[in-house]
Amino acid sequence: MSAPVLTHGPAVEPAHVRVRRGRVRRARRRRVTIAVLVALVLAAYLGSLMLGSTSYPLSDVIAVLLGQEPPGAQFVIGRLRLPRASLAVLVGLSFGLAGATFQSLLRNPLASPDIIGITEGASAAAAVAIVTFSLSGLVVSWLAVAAGIGVALVIYLLAYRRGVAAGARLILIGVGVAAMMQSVVSWQLEKATNVQIAEALRWLTGSLNGALWRDAGLVAAALLVLGTVIVVQARHLAAAELGDDAASALGVRVERLRLLTIVAAVGLICFATAAAGPIAFLAFLCGPIAARIMGPHGSLLMPAALVGALLTLVADFAGQHAFGTRLPVGVVTGVLGAPYLIYLIARTHRVGGSL
Repeated sequence: MSAPVLTHGPAVEPAHVRVRRGRVRRARRRRVTIAVLVALVLAAYLGSLMLGSTSYPLSDVIAVLLGQEPPGAQFVIGRLRLPRASLAVLVGLSFGLAGATFQSLLRNPLASPDIIGITEGASAAAAVAIVTFSLSGLVVSWLAVAAGIGVALVIYLLAYRRGVAAGARLILIGVGVAAMMQSVVSWQLEKATNVQIAEALRWLTGSLNGALWRDAGLVAAALLVLGTVIVVQARHLAAAELGDDAASALGVRVERLRLLTIVAAVGLICFATAAAGPIAFLAFLCGPIAARIMGPHGSLLMPAALVGALLTLVADFAGQHAFGTRLPVGVVTGVLGAPYLIYLIARTHRVGGSL
């Protein structure tokens, strides 16, 4: 009898090879997804410059961007659309980055600056400045920035117990503070004149009407400085998502990280709110959308920022041209965000979770 022939199945890859291949695949997917988001933001930006009640070819847009003055296009593109679209991108980046920072740090999708009262604080200060003190311009903007930072500090101090500002406690206190700030706004509107109400509406709904290069410059400077602070801490933020104990075991100074990133994120939100008002649910939506696109691995800071810029551009364009009347960008994002907020709270309750 002949000896039996031994057959072997397919070779099994070592575990470390599979892990490395998975990392390479995830990194490639991340790069491709970010590149697609950048391309979509660029396309939406150019579309905002080209399309409208009067449309212009791409050649005219490029000519204006290069400093030339094509006949009939310089005023509409260079003076009206370009500052508006540029501010939309900067504000969207700021809201998206700040929202994802809060949600990652506190490990809760409800931990967004527009849910926990920070943008409401800035809006309330602006309403008081406009109605009670008859202020306008940069003074109102700087008061809104200062008030937003002050409200965030109050929320943090009220949530701080035994050396820690717990996420759930901070969210619940923030929701209560937001309700108080909304009451202040309502009180101011009750005694406002028609002119004051019209000026205050930007601080209530969020709008890019009347966008100026001055506003875009302030938001860009804040994004450059404060956004860099947040991005530098991206790895520590990823560790903090594992929990305070696990992050501390990895060498992360959790409370220092929390304070540093919250201050930077609050600054971003306040400067963006001072420029465009509290665009409803924008910071809240960006993180979950980015998480759906990117998957469970990797930092969401850059994807959320790009999603914010894309959402702001698209929502503003839709508000201007899609409904037969001109709507502020905050109305469009509010229509998108409110149902998601209800869904999120209902899902959390259904699975027995907590805030």
